[in-house]
Amino acid sequence: MSDTRQFAFGVVVIGGGPAGIAAAIAAAESGARVALLDDNPRPGGQIWRGGPGAVHRADAGSWFERLERSAVTKIYGARVFSAGDGFVEAESDEAVLRVNYRSLVLATGARERFLPFPGWTLPNVMGAGGLQALVKSGLPIEGKRVIVAGTGPLLLAVGAYMKEHGAKVLCICEQTTWTKFMGFGLRMTLLPGKIREALQLKVQIRGIPYRTNCWPVSATGSDRLESVRISDGGEIREIECDYLACGFHLVPNLELPRLIGCRVEGDFVQVDEMQRTSVANVYCAGEPTGIGGLDLSLAEGRIAGHAAAGNEDAARKLGPRRASYRKVVPLMAEAFRLRSELKRLARADTLVCRCEDVPFERMKNFDSWRAAKLQTRCGMGPCQGRVCGPATEFLFGWRVDSARPPVFAVKCSSLAEMAVGAGESRQ
Repeated sequence: MSDTRQFAFGVVVIGGGPAGIAAAIAAAESGARVALLDDNPRPGGQIWRGGPGAVHRADAGSWFERLERSAVTKIYGARVFSAGDGFVEAESDEAVLRVNYRSLVLATGARERFLPFPGWTLPNVMGAGGLQALVKSGLPIEGKRVIVAGTGPLLLAVGAYMKEHGAKVLCICEQTTWTKFMGFGLRMTLLPGKIREALQLKVQIRGIPYRTNCWPVSATGSDRLESVRISDGGEIREIECDYLACGFHLVPNLELPRLIGCRVEGDFVQVDEMQRTSVANVYCAGEPTGIGGLDLSLAEGRIAGHAAAGNEDAARKLGPRRASYRKVVPLMAEAFRLRSELKRLARADTLVCRCEDVPFERMKNFDSWRAAKLQTRCGMGPCQGRVCGPATEFLFGWRVDSARPPVFAVKCSSLAEMAVGAGESRQ
């Protein structure tokens, strides 16, 4: 049986991305005893992956320095898999951690949405952010032919990153229309600092063909990816490549908020002006409250951290800054709304649930996620529906809204420790 270690803090922050870092620092500055938990070995999340030693935009370094200097207790390599009233449970390589809190801040971030098309399970077909993460972790990409596809601003950042590291980026395929994309870009330049960011990105992707009304139709190869067929303005073209980095925008990680009982409307956790959720003493910040980018995540994280520590005056002063960046949320949702043609990419034998090998043909006969799950085991594999769940929401209009512990796959010994802890809490 695993070792169990118990801790107690005034404020516990789940998630070491920008929102979580900002929340932890703010809570500590407001006098709370704070713990920051993240399942990665270093802080930063997806956007600042690699931690302090990696190359990021200028202000990332200052946030890492502030975190390092702060009194925050950093617990890395610990994945939170269960939570209850006043505690969370996490699994590390050495032990099961039971962490008690007075206030909890959920900064669980978001993940890419994947949509099934023929060949999407081939080796070297992966998420746009996924390929970027692998390259940041040391995957050699120099000289490799890469296609970046899907939708959302992440495609531009990934294309720029691949080019910077020596890849031959053949094209960026954006499914939205040119009109929507340009409208989004023009509105974004009205926000503080965005004109400079836009100009920098334009320079970084110079020379990379950028196509709107364009998306992957299929990927082919024997034992790995060899070529991709794309629909480019209605014309089908086949391009030989080594990697296809494909992600259809982001979906928030809502497993923990749902498990705790936070109210979720649409796709996001509902919060008030202090980032409070519907559950007492539980706050939420960053992408789970609305996909709005880095600056919004930082602002929400600071507000949530101050408020969780009881310093609502400091939190309230940040309200105007948050309000300016919240304008991004509806702009992004409209600009990168998925087009209906993407629902017709999957063939009868195209796998939708890769963990359990469930094809499109079997899943389309059901009227709900629960029915499909009971009959086909979709969503019951290692990813627990994190890939096929958002895909079926788009393809079939299903709602995937259930959550129960453990929200991640864990060792049997960790489950035993969770049962022991539950028994002790009832005594």
